[in-house]
Amino acid sequence: MPTVRDMIRKKGSQIYSISPTSSALEAMKLMAQHNLGAVLVVEEGVVKGILSERDCVRKLDLEGKTAKNALVKEIMTARVVSIEADEELEACMMLMIERNIRHLPVYADGNLMGILSVRDVLREVVEAQRSMIAQLEHYITGGSR
Repeated sequence: MPTVRDMIRKKGSQIYSISPTSSALEAMKLMAQHNLGAVLVVEEGVVKGILSERDCVRKLDLEGKTAKNALVKEIMTARVVSIEADEELEACMMLMIERNIRHLPVYADGNLMGILSVRDVLREVVEAQRSMIAQLEHYITGGSR
């Protein structure tokens, strides 16, 4: 079974982040520019939160704020759920399902390695299943295919 580290290696470790004092509009522009569903909120090299499209839509509307006047720190999710790079794909999937999250920062020895989305995990699951099916077909046919 692939590990979270394997997924980060395939995907790449590009991390997009924004300051907690940036406007929600700036964050939304960054997400749109790079086709992201979330960005990490970082201050002085420390992850302070995560801001997702869902946070922007729900919290701006519910609090009666606009993207121009709301700060990232006012609408971000402060409790960031993360995973260690050595965990297996299955643990990553279960964590995302149990916590109802779509983006998961990945750490190795306390250092941020990257961020995975539910799409990244799904892609890896499909690839692992395809590989398993191919191996089983090869076994069943005795490799005569």
